[in-house]
Amino acid sequence: MNGQLNGPENGTENGTAHGTRSAGEGAAVPPVAVVGGGLAGITAALALAEAGWPVTLYEARPRLGGATHSFTRGGLTADNGQHVFLRCCTAYRGLLDRLGGTGRVRLQERFDVRVLTPHGGRGRLRRAALPGPLHLLPALAGYRLLSPADRLRAARGAFALRGLDPAEPALDRAALGGWLAENGQRETVRRALWDLFAVAALNIPADEAALGPAAMVFRTALLGRADAADIGVPSVPLGDLHGGAALSAIARLGGEVRLAAKVERVLPCLPGLSGPSILVGGARVGASAVVVATPHGQAARLVPPEAAPDRDAWAGLGASPIVNVHVVYDRPVTRLPFAAVVGSPVQWIFDRTASGGLTRGQYLTVSVSAARHWIDVPTAVMREVFLPELERLLPAARAARVVDLFITRERRATFRQVPGSGGLRPGAATRWPGLFLAGAWTDTGWPDTMEGAVRSGLHAARLARRHLERELAR
Repeated sequence: MNGQLNGPENGTENGTAHGTRSAGEGAAVPPVAVVGGGLAGITAALALAEAGWPVTLYEARPRLGGATHSFTRGGLTADNGQHVFLRCCTAYRGLLDRLGGTGRVRLQERFDVRVLTPHGGRGRLRRAALPGPLHLLPALAGYRLLSPADRLRAARGAFALRGLDPAEPALDRAALGGWLAENGQRETVRRALWDLFAVAALNIPADEAALGPAAMVFRTALLGRADAADIGVPSVPLGDLHGGAALSAIARLGGEVRLAAKVERVLPCLPGLSGPSILVGGARVGASAVVVATPHGQAARLVPPEAAPDRDAWAGLGASPIVNVHVVYDRPVTRLPFAAVVGSPVQWIFDRTASGGLTRGQYLTVSVSAARHWIDVPTAVMREVFLPELERLLPAARAARVVDLFITRERRATFRQVPGSGGLRPGAATRWPGLFLAGAWTDTGWPDTMEGAVRSGLHAARLARRHLERELAR
């Protein structure tokens, strides 16, 4: 996935908003340095600024938003990839509130997913007005893509999953695929049900996915509160929803954002300061605390081994890619806002016509998770594969003309959530006072998602505040 937002935004000069230099009862302190302008860094910076602490956010790119950003193409505004959230993503929804974005997303009143197949089969999973976990039983009972016997197997598997404890270390070492097989979930059930959500949530095939985070997803989203899995979709470009809104919000709170400012290293604290220093553009800058909120590979290069002796372990979390196929038709080809797909290279389809600013025709995004097979496939080849697939899934597309097709690729969309990866995820604290880690790859209790990123930023900010309060009390 690629794309950038460039230039001044929201009344700031050169993308920089200048902040305060004091906190508490007038005590002068240098700013907290937050390194990385993705959702984790944005959240940490906002939380610290809201609490009255001076903060400077450093982002190497000319925009905020990290892995959630937008770009323009021929008058169309496209997101680097499709991002959704669930009603149970309370931390992410809280961030939207603080960014003024609650009215810029659409959240289902009731979980409802249409499931398509290339051969014309159709299914629907819609929760009933019953308390969890009974709310999904009617949906499973009427799910036409499974035989009656497989529906019963799926229900038994769901209740078995609900009995697992995601925090149990043994689950981190086990694979989801093996557990499903041991619990009677045949290949037909896996393809038509479990893979729909596991692959999208964990960005890895079920046979390779760790059981612990998979159990967490199913227990929290599908088998917990009745409304937990209601799906939310942005109705504006991600660049507006996250990056632009965050730049404005941090400025409003007196914080400073430095774009195109690459932090090269975290260094020991300067004399008289309570936190580490950072090297930016060859200059050493002191800080009262530092939050490193970059991807794990980059964080391992920034943080010295004295501060994080286990950095080689979490640097090895690996990466799993996501690919999105963007197709613009000259006419509408579906009325569905989104749909899941079974038995096709297409996994999920989203209608992005309105958010993309398209006034004629229809703009669809095909989201492909666990896309290791597709990440290096040329666009011409992908066109030959995905356009016929869309015509099989959406018959109206056969009569439509393709106005544009392009691919976005995110090679390191998430870390590889394989068995054993949970034990490699670090906590937020390091051995250096005043140095903290944030990112969806840290030990948040959630998979690598937007919710996990926001939770990590909140936690790192809480630890930084405690550090600052202790230092001021001395």
